[in-house]
Amino acid sequence: MPKLDLSQIPAKGGSSYPGKLAESVAGRTAQRLGDAGGISQYGVNLVHLEPGAMSSLRHYHMEQDEFVMVTAGALVLVDDAGEHAMLPGDCAAFPKGDANGHHFINKSDQLASFLVIGTRTETETGYYSDLDMRVKFANGAFAYTRKDGSPLTADQIGDDR
Repeated sequence: MPKLDLSQIPAKGGSSYPGKLAESVAGRTAQRLGDAGGISQYGVNLVHLEPGAMSSLRHYHMEQDEFVMVTAGALVLVDDAGEHAMLPGDCAAFPKGDANGHHFINKSDQLASFLVIGTRTETETGYYSDLDMRVKFANGAFAYTRKDGSPLTADQIGDDR
């Protein structure tokens, strides 16, 4: 099954972010192309952003490389150096351990998409540039804490329960 039929691969939304932080990626969906093709050593996802949506909170990875190529529409890459216009064919690379927090925002009035390819590791640690938040991934689960490992508070995640 070398050729994948994109129309048969579901686009899923949602987020593992805690509390109301999950709402920050409303309007983002992803098709897991690598999973659909049986690839297990790295992830390949086609991400779609509705107008006004962002790909994630600004973050960087300690164990996983990421490579992104815009495939449709216009996006803005936001990283530590500022904002960078990204059009179809434009690429960006984020090596593991590089503390340059990044994400993509669709500031246009049209749907935009990008292909993201990244390393799959058994564990991962990521940091969020604009928040006092760290994520650790192990045993198939995400654990969010402050950067120093202490628990997040309700006000940090917008949880008013």
